[in-house]
Amino acid sequence: MTSQPCLDPMLIPARPELTGGRRIGVLLSHGFTGSPASTRPWGEYLGERGYGVAVPRLPGHGTTWKDLNTRRWDDWYGEVSRAFDQLCLDHDAVVVGGLSMGGALTLRLAEDHPDRVSGLMVVDPALASGRLDIKLLPVLKHLVPSFPGIADDIALPGASEGGYSRTPLKAIHSFISTWPMLVADLPRVTAPLLYFRSPQDHVVDERTEPIVLGGVSSDDVTRIELPRSYHVATLDHDAPTIFEASADFVGRVGASA
Repeated sequence: MTSQPCLDPMLIPARPELTGGRRIGVLLSHGFTGSPASTRPWGEYLGERGYGVAVPRLPGHGTTWKDLNTRRWDDWYGEVSRAFDQLCLDHDAVVVGGLSMGGALTLRLAEDHPDRVSGLMVVDPALASGRLDIKLLPVLKHLVPSFPGIADDIALPGASEGGYSRTPLKAIHSFISTWPMLVADLPRVTAPLLYFRSPQDHVVDERTEPIVLGGVSSDDVTRIELPRSYHVATLDHDAPTIFEASADFVGRVGASA
């Protein structure tokens, strides 16, 4: 029997005695129609190693898809920005990371705050798509409220991110409408970048990866493939790879920031 995923936000205090005396914070963001359940194990792993971790719940998530359809990009970015600002107040260095739309949100943080983001970790981020129905969203969102859901693209049996069974169209159009701005500002990203990619992703296609890796100005870029996982790789077979590589990355860039 599969246990119910925890949809609540999470906050873990830093333990600098485990991190060389430095207080290193990590912000992790879940994706569109998902919940903090998708990034909670990632955050718990980092928290056990002494890092201060914030996993916010984006507005309209963990409630209903109809609620999400009333929310927009500015609401979600506002939430991760508040969490980021608080971490910056309480920590010597802050690393940000996210899954899917969470990756896009943290990319935006790195674009807006190159002086404060010590490192950036993204798992199957979304900044582009070849789906034809996306081009029709400006019209479709006024005709139908939702499409079938995109949650729980996970190869590991029994795992769930606590997402919605429907994809609200007005909300997702708000996200997709930001892609040109996010792509145009990628050269402003100078932080070290850790990029995780699932080749069997059924939600985000192959178009985003070359855009991000070719667009950022970061000198320190590492790409890690997740061959046994689908889109929600943070809950999938390759989750240990993400957690271990992230802990090494946070320790390295947090110590030098």
